[in-house]
Amino acid sequence: MITTIGIDPHKGSHTAVAVDSNEHVLDQIRVRSCSTQTNRLREWADRFEERTWAVESAHGLGYLLAQQLVAAGETVVDVPPVRASRVRVLGSGKSQKNDPNDARSIAIAALRADDLTVVCADDHARVLKLLSKRHRDLGRLKNKACCRLHALLLEMVPGGAGFRISAVTRVNAVIDAFEPVDAMGRQRQEIASELAGDIDRYNNLLDASKQRITVALAASATSLTTISGVGPICAAMIIGESGNIDRFKSKHHFASYNQQRRSRRRRVPKSATGSTSAATGN
Repeated sequence: MITTIGIDPHKGSHTAVAVDSNEHVLDQIRVRSCSTQTNRLREWADRFEERTWAVESAHGLGYLLAQQLVAAGETVVDVPPVRASRVRVLGSGKSQKNDPNDARSIAIAALRADDLTVVCADDHARVLKLLSKRHRDLGRLKNKACCRLHALLLEMVPGGAGFRISAVTRVNAVIDAFEPVDAMGRQRQEIASELAGDIDRYNNLLDASKQRITVALAASATSLTTISGVGPICAAMIIGESGNIDRFKSKHHFASYNQQRRSRRRRVPKSATGSTSAATGN
């Protein structure tokens, strides 16, 4: 008999509940989030020879624990929060929300479903997702520094900079040519120099990031970069967001998945729309 162990992961602790094939609770445990969390859970579950671990949001809050269990040779499935919520409210008979009930609902959701994603160890897709996110974050930080420097130069030089702010050499020439006449001008010049230094540092970090991504892409043996217009950064983002391609039943399933992701990103909450309208006076 296979025992299903549902885990409700949290930042400070994890609650696990074991159920049999008839959805009866066999035992439960709560462990603190620490370096020994996986060992404690496995020692507790040793009595269940055939077992499957069901972790809620195994690619989110439960990511680390799920990966540790997989590394230890355990079978782990990812249970979306909405599935566990439906079981808890509609089917479990225990609608009160607490950690044991949540973990029990997660286990029952895994027991009833046959289409859950089996958690695998991190592969090249996860590596590329991490690297592309880092590259994107660096680009945003550089853009923020460029915008701040542009606004500051408008207060120092008539018309500001008539060229790309990211051209640090030309920016430094403009800053050095500025002759402050008071304390405010001197402070503007110093801050402008610091911002130019930040932009130069981000340029170096972006170059190093691109090189790191190029090496990781070569190791993944992808052919995406042979497509005209797809460079290493774009290829890393595509592979990282798509993940393990084997989980899609067909190319149509893959296309539908990406369409749903785009639709979710385009949605604007009503509160956000109201705030925007209020801010613009529309």
